[in-house]
Amino acid sequence: MEDFTTQSDNDLILAAKKGSDGAFTALVYRHDRTVLSLIAHYCKSSDDAKDIYQEVFLRVYKGLKRFEFRSEFSTWLFRITTNVCLSYQAKYKRYKKVSLSPSADDEHPTLDIAALGEHEPDNQLISAEKSAYVRNAVESLAPKQKMAFMLKHLHDYKIKEIAQIMECSEGAIKKYLFLATEKLRLIIKPN
Repeated sequence: MEDFTTQSDNDLILAAKKGSDGAFTALVYRHDRTVLSLIAHYCKSSDDAKDIYQEVFLRVYKGLKRFEFRSEFSTWLFRITTNVCLSYQAKYKRYKKVSLSPSADDEHPTLDIAALGEHEPDNQLISAEKSAYVRNAVESLAPKQKMAFMLKHLHDYKIKEIAQIMECSEGAIKKYLFLATEKLRLIIKPN
């Protein structure tokens, strides 16, 4: 049995193109957390996230033979993930909830009273309320604005990388980020 853990993405891709299911599985395991993270930030429903996840890797499996190494595999994978998220949203005409917290299953921020320690409970409650307020504001963004915003601010991608992932110009990404920021400023601005 071949050990795929030490091989590069390019080596795994070449092996998968030749029919190695183990190499493809290793690629999936190597990148699935990042894909799940992006999906979880884009939609709230775990059922929807599972559907999107399966669709992403089905497209990767079908399209891998045509992958030509013109970009990093991760950029190509995130482009597919972004397109599936946007297509899924457009198809079902509903906004997905964005979770800015690590847990995608939390509908509302929760307080762990036992973990408060020396912190003031009032400060924890205010922080949880602010998080919910910001989360709701991000939910209100248009789909491409939300995706650009999340890739930039939650995943720390550069504008050039986001443009590659979303298959549009850097100028379009700057516009999405500007519009998202302006909308969030209006929603979140203090009274």
